[in-house]
Amino acid sequence: MQKDIDLRISPKEAADIEMVKQIFASQADMPLQNISSVRILRRSIDARQRNIFINLKVRGYIDEVENDAQFESTYYPNVSECPQAIVVGAGPAGLFAALRLIELGVRPIVVERGKNVRDRKRDTALMNREHVVNPESNYCFGEGGAGAYSDGKLYTRSKKRGNVEKILNVFCQHGAHPSILVDAHPHIGTDKLSGIIEKMRVQIISSGGEVHFQTRMSKLIFENNEIKGIETNTGKTFLGQVILATGHSARDVYYMLYDQKIKIEAKGLAVGFRIEHPAHLIDQIQYHCVEGRGEYLPAAEYSFVVQAGDRGVYSFCMCPGGTVVPSASGPKQVVVNGMSPSNRGSRWSNSGVVVEIHPEDFPEYAKYNELALLKFQEDLEELAWVHGGKTQVAPAQRMLDFVNNKISSSLPDSSYAPGIVSSPMHEWMPKFVSSRLQEAFKKVGNNSKGYLTNEALLLAVESRTSSPVRVVRDRETMQHVEIQGLYPCGEGAGYAGGIVSAAMDGERCAEALAAKMKEI
Repeated sequence: MQKDIDLRISPKEAADIEMVKQIFASQADMPLQNISSVRILRRSIDARQRNIFINLKVRGYIDEVENDAQFESTYYPNVSECPQAIVVGAGPAGLFAALRLIELGVRPIVVERGKNVRDRKRDTALMNREHVVNPESNYCFGEGGAGAYSDGKLYTRSKKRGNVEKILNVFCQHGAHPSILVDAHPHIGTDKLSGIIEKMRVQIISSGGEVHFQTRMSKLIFENNEIKGIETNTGKTFLGQVILATGHSARDVYYMLYDQKIKIEAKGLAVGFRIEHPAHLIDQIQYHCVEGRGEYLPAAEYSFVVQAGDRGVYSFCMCPGGTVVPSASGPKQVVVNGMSPSNRGSRWSNSGVVVEIHPEDFPEYAKYNELALLKFQEDLEELAWVHGGKTQVAPAQRMLDFVNNKISSSLPDSSYAPGIVSSPMHEWMPKFVSSRLQEAFKKVGNNSKGYLTNEALLLAVESRTSSPVRVVRDRETMQHVEIQGLYPCGEGAGYAGGIVSAAMDGERCAEALAAKMKEI
């Protein structure tokens, strides 16, 4: 017999599975010896009050042996003799699109401009050590996409648009720890993701698909508003319907679509800083305790949304116990992002803090039409590059100094490996953005005592929160509104925001493509 019970217990109790078993037996009013084992189904932290609790949903196995599978596996058939489709991009959207195509009997040909996930590590190391940006292999481009270096956060607000559980189970099937099916805010960790991504690639190839690295799409081939395939920089042409999953930093793709007169539209995005606090300080604030997290709690997370000057200002991609990394994808750019290892064990915690902007907020860019905010984004990143000294050194300022329009005479230690330099960011950041950030920091500081502090560091510039362009598609068919057989997908097309939502969008595009293929 099995029985599920909700428990609300202390962090110390939750850390000991034998203690959980005893509490379960007590709550179920059963002798402990009758409980063969217990299994955690759901886990979340309630840190709203000074006393911290762990909420658990626990399944007890009563007089029976636990033999449930830890996750649900997906069967991937051999599709080597099946019709083929092209997947451009091997980020979360592209990888999950390819795997879903295999499930549905379509042979995926994955084309990725960057290198495999192991080799791209050498290029990211060069960015940190020597400030060398390889425009085809960096923190944004390569197997796994930008998601490979973003902490591996696997929670999303987009549950109505796909099957989150399916995505998490696929991750488990390829090596992720089953705890991601349990935790309210699951994460894998950057250090674990590379092996999982490799196993996904192995699955694609062993099922009869293809994966081509260092192969960049240079042109879409279409006739009479119908896709025929793609041309690449290697001279190879691949024929078939196309899932376009190129990620939000593939600016050459937006320019190519614009030049080929394929319908796109300007889209709002958000820009700001990456803010880095001492992890212990965030732990103290979030756990209401001067000792911080203690022995049984993880590095604390936070999130906020406030209104400032008629715009939303919000935290983005919070990385507890993480590091700030350089995310430029080309020359004359300084871009920052955050990531965490699986143990979230660094002495810093960081988050993007950004202001939402709309195309009409910067009328001086209207002349660029659909590419208006893309040009704004490019100019802002070049401005950060100039103020950082024209290397990958990031302009930086103490938080309270920024709010008070004061130049920082010194800077705290930072996890950002290429280095930081003091910069009057209150002066050169667009006033539309900086004034709203200053207002938001004051509001958050009033609500979370200790958050607004000169121990915190702002690094510029956080600008790759989402795509500045939307590749317009039909809501029902998932195809481009004018080009049949072209499936704009994921973050790069403007339809996702994170690993899980991109993966779900990849699956939906694959399903639409496979259904269309059956009609032909």
